[in-house]
Amino acid sequence: MGHDHEGQRVSRRRLITGISSLGLGGLLAACGSDAGTGTATAVTTSTGATVTPEATTTNDLTSLFSEASTCKLTQTTTQGPYYFDADKIRSDIREDKQGVRLRVAIKVQDSETCKPLPNAVVEIWHCDAAGLYSGAEAQSTGGGSQPNGTPPSGAPTGAPPSGGPAAGGGGEGDMADLTPTDDKRYLRGAQVTNSDGIVEFTTIWPGWYRGRTIHIHAMVHFSSERVLTTQMMFDEKLNSAVMAMSPYSEHTGRDTFNDNDNIYDDSMLMKVTKEDDGYLGVIVFAADSDKDGS
Repeated sequence: MGHDHEGQRVSRRRLITGISSLGLGGLLAACGSDAGTGTATAVTTSTGATVTPEATTTNDLTSLFSEASTCKLTQTTTQGPYYFDADKIRSDIREDKQGVRLRVAIKVQDSETCKPLPNAVVEIWHCDAAGLYSGAEAQSTGGGSQPNGTPPSGAPTGAPPSGGPAAGGGGEGDMADLTPTDDKRYLRGAQVTNSDGIVEFTTIWPGWYRGRTIHIHAMVHFSSERVLTTQMMFDEKLNSAVMAMSPYSEHTGRDTFNDNDNIYDDSMLMKVTKEDDGYLGVIVFAADSDKDGS
């Protein structure tokens, strides 16, 4: 089954006429006002259009989560040094970045009731094939070397980014939000969960940088609160296969894998299957929607 039709998918959302000018703050306000009810409040965008955020995902996704029944609270991790509100409400976050196509499907459910959380806002962000983050290209680096042995530009002078799981279940992680230092916003985006608690993104397989295994960051907002900050990771056999392909193969010297990463946990592994010219990864997040610690 072909899935390379992100433009068609986005056009099916009722909010498409103005969602790109709504911004994350407006989206959180609209979804938060009726969180958990399956409806959202109409808001006025910066272009003057009135839209009602309503999420839609492709029909084949719900069945992928049919066996997911865990209510165990998803592990909270650091948000890392490169999170900021990118104001990008979109499904396809690739822009012009090259890499192996990855469709990400996330189901968000309440950790106490196991019920889906509609109208939750899910953000994801990750580095490109060379290990760089948009909005922070000067601060981030892929480490390693290019084929000619020359280190990539923009390498930081300090230690590589790291950080263990945050204490408690607050969801904000243990780092402050970044003030972006460039106008790039690739590989960042947010979506609203549908009535089944599902969101979908189209991106590329992430690259790597020093001190961390390959990962995607995720943050869940509910009732205008950050209720979960976590990360998603991949089986190392798949990582190795993808890293052998261009453009990933141009970035050598990877030093951290799942077994020596200080954040990795088996529960963070996505269920990944081959799909057309890329992969499909799915995962379930159990979020503490009322932030009572359970």
